[in-house]
Amino acid sequence: MASVLSYESLVHAVAGAVGSVTAMTVFFPLDTARLRLQGVVNVLLTTPLWVVNTRLKLQGAKFRNEDIVPTNYKGIIDAFHQIIRDEGILALWNGTFPSLLLVFNPAIQFMFYEGLKRQVLKKRMKLSSLDVFIIGAVSKAIATTVTYPMQTVQSILRFGRHRLNPENRTLGSLRNVLYLLHQRVKRFGIMGLYKGLEAKLLQTVLTAALMFLVYEKLTAATLTVMGLKNARQH
Repeated sequence: MASVLSYESLVHAVAGAVGSVTAMTVFFPLDTARLRLQGVVNVLLTTPLWVVNTRLKLQGAKFRNEDIVPTNYKGIIDAFHQIIRDEGILALWNGTFPSLLLVFNPAIQFMFYEGLKRQVLKKRMKLSSLDVFIIGAVSKAIATTVTYPMQTVQSILRFGRHRLNPENRTLGSLRNVLYLLHQRVKRFGIMGLYKGLEAKLLQTVLTAALMFLVYEKLTAATLTVMGLKNARQH
């Protein structure tokens, strides 16, 4: 026992801790970049599936907009075939640009969640389940509201049946995104960017609130089991 608690062991422990902290500090930007890159790769891989999914769901719907060209897909494979044949393979990645911007939605959500949680903890020692639920709901509502115009443009580009200049449609370029935002505001006013927001909030806010509630409870339970209950206030 004495050899374990010797000065030499203490030196090794401190050296290991300092080395670990140094390595984590140096490579943390790379880890952050890795997570962002994973989000980008996920968007690039799944966008073609979302494009086809969106078009199949809206097929047969009646639109008052005369600029929309109707579709006639017999299934997933036929949809892929017709899109590639009529619009080119890059049309499968329509809406990629706004999708990449939407990668920051969770970042906005967690930023507001942690900020609101800190403000509440300044006034009380711990958060109740209701506090966590409300803070989680509010943070998700803010993130969804801030990014919803991009989701609107994303859906329009994925549907891709607008008679726009073909050379500007590739990957939902910035020029096309700005054009669609401008046309949306011009035709429907600023609230046109938020059509359907109520349904989206109902879909995401309750889910996020429950997720944060479960997260906090599991974290507290884990810390209690590890004997670190007082190391974290929640």
